[in-house]
Amino acid sequence: MRKDIDIPEVKDVYIAAVYEFNEDYNTHDWNVYIINDGKTIIETVLIVAQGYDEKQMTSPMRKTITIIPAKGFAKIEYIDESVFKLDNFFTVTFFRGNKMYDKRFELPRHSIVEDNVVDLPTMPNKGVLAR
Repeated sequence: MRKDIDIPEVKDVYIAAVYEFNEDYNTHDWNVYIINDGKTIIETVLIVAQGYDEKQMTSPMRKTITIIPAKGFAKIEYIDESVFKLDNFFTVTFFRGNKMYDKRFELPRHSIVEDNVVDLPTMPNKGVLAR
């Protein structure tokens, strides 16, 4: 029964917070991206994002991305600095081939800081990788 269910491990897909210049507002902002570092496309990507701590929880944000090409990435959302004090999680579900994958990524509270910025796969930018 349960042992017969194949739940494939998510590989080569990442969530990252990237600090970048916003030309429209002439400011530097943090934005969250999904990265597909795999050799095949991922499709029907569903993302639910939410922040929480012991006292409060943000409203869930839902986003759908039709296709992310191999070695590609897509912007999920702007993330306001007021939620950096919360644990922010991103539940990502997608199809690769005929298999469905699911993984929860987390950016722990106070982790989105420039000291935690690293080189990102596929993207030219640097950012903070979610766990």
